[in-house]
Amino acid sequence: MAHFSVTRFPVTQSSITHSSLSQSATTRPTTQPVTTPEVFSWPKLPTRKPLLKRMGAKIFIQIFKEEKLLELYTKDNTDHYQLTQSYPICNYSGGLGPKTLKGDFKSPEGFYHASLKQLKPNSHYYRAINLGFPNEFDKFKGYSGRDLMIHGACKSIGCYAMTNRYMDEIYQYAESAFHYGQHEIKINIYPFRMTPQNMKRHQNNDNYLFWKQLQPAYEYFVQNSIPATVSVIGGQYIVNVNPKNQLPLWNSESDYLLSKME
Repeated sequence: MAHFSVTRFPVTQSSITHSSLSQSATTRPTTQPVTTPEVFSWPKLPTRKPLLKRMGAKIFIQIFKEEKLLELYTKDNTDHYQLTQSYPICNYSGGLGPKTLKGDFKSPEGFYHASLKQLKPNSHYYRAINLGFPNEFDKFKGYSGRDLMIHGACKSIGCYAMTNRYMDEIYQYAESAFHYGQHEIKINIYPFRMTPQNMKRHQNNDNYLFWKQLQPAYEYFVQNSIPATVSVIGGQYIVNVNPKNQLPLWNSESDYLLSKME
């Protein structure tokens, strides 16, 4: 019977460790770089000004000092005027009451109008619409001053100042209305909304009798949605409530008329 000798090799801790590390190194999965999904972005559209409502229609403007508000109306197909835009007035000067003297820094009140030649596209205050002060009423009273306007730049020394953005819109409406045949734009300027409540609240004001002359035109428009035709008779504003016999405050050449008592 043959005898075999077996040679035993000592196993050390270092050899186990090395073997284990080698195996671990060969079997460890490689780490893939983390990628984030692409975020889709919509292409940017060119910036455009919003389209203005009823551009090209005839317009009418009312200004209310106390409320610091300019209201722009457009004429519809029934010949009535509907409120189209309301703009906050950035600034006016002098408080309530009419302008009477050059240098009094007051913004006018009363009934004015603008023709195409009164548009100022290159005003020092961005763009402007000349009110036509003094009108025939102002002249009769001996009031003085000139170049009173609705304009931009938000600065006022007797004018009605708007932000440039709002003035740009108002100017576009006026320019478009003239382009489509309107001859003149009526601009009625009131110290406040001339409701009975507000009239009573201001009844002790020194300008109350003057404001009483303005109130009928305010009420006429509220009731009829048509601007009143106003005449100057004997140095006073007179509203003709009979549409068939209205005497215009200004003629077709945009000059004010002084209507005399017969």
